[in-house]
Amino acid sequence: MHRIGYLLSDGFQVMAIASQTVFEYGNLVAGEPFYRIENFSIDGGEVRSSLGMAVGTRAVDHRTAIDTWIVAGVTDPLGQPPSEGVLSFLRKASNRARRIGAICTGGFVVAEAGLLGGRRATTHWAFARELQKRFPEIRVEEDRIYIVDGPVWTSAGMTAGLDLALAMVEKDLGSDIARSVAHKLVMHQRRSGGQSQHSEMLDLAPKSDRIQNALNYARKNLSRPLTVEELAEKVNLSPRQFSRVFTLETGQSPARAIESLRLEAARLMIEQSRHPLEVIAKETGFRDRRHMREVFIRGFGMPPQAVRREAR
Repeated sequence: MHRIGYLLSDGFQVMAIASQTVFEYGNLVAGEPFYRIENFSIDGGEVRSSLGMAVGTRAVDHRTAIDTWIVAGVTDPLGQPPSEGVLSFLRKASNRARRIGAICTGGFVVAEAGLLGGRRATTHWAFARELQKRFPEIRVEEDRIYIVDGPVWTSAGMTAGLDLALAMVEKDLGSDIARSVAHKLVMHQRRSGGQSQHSEMLDLAPKSDRIQNALNYARKNLSRPLTVEELAEKVNLSPRQFSRVFTLETGQSPARAIESLRLEAARLMIEQSRHPLEVIAKETGFRDRRHMREVFIRGFGMPPQAVRREAR
């Protein structure tokens, strides 16, 4: 039996314990009680969520054999730092546990305990840059659903905790059971860890109709070279003026934004179709399959083949 301990503190986000359902259904699909799940806190007793819901917990005990510890995040990790008791416990528990997981801003707690030094990690997009600022020794990737680096697993905010838990089920019980669990939980899709937390079109969020129209045109014509001159002409601006306004409104250069749109479109095709990678590269405007691979590794930290493998 694999024992999972959720480490909760006052003000924890309710979505963290929602991920326990993934392990529950892992047991149901496997046909045996593979997982045993318990809620813990430093002192035990009732712990209240950010919503005010009380959850009963056991006091942590170093003698308790837990295979996976999962640290729940709080709404404001900057205003609610972890206690020394939590940090001391995690440092000792990490030597005995098989893995440590952090959901959402739980990554701040794991980082404060010194368990993320020299590792890749992610957290809720709203706090990712602060995590990097506070812990420069960590390689924070702010646009990932979840990241696995050795025995430490971190996830983005809110629903990404479900993806993290599902990835653990796949690691423990195999991809067939993980797919069945996702189906039973009516999860839209099993998102890969390298998948973006955002849609590129939403993230760019231009302020004017002109730049929005240019982006809409680009998205519909990704197989074309899409030069600045062409985009500028479509919205009746000079290339120089278009580049200036585009960067001012989106925070990115036109070339960088187009590459991001190509990357998002290619990822969706890879995850949702069986087209050869050469065809996908051509349809989304990359020079060739090799060029697409380079951009995927730079953008997602993994090649297209790995994205397709995880999606399946």
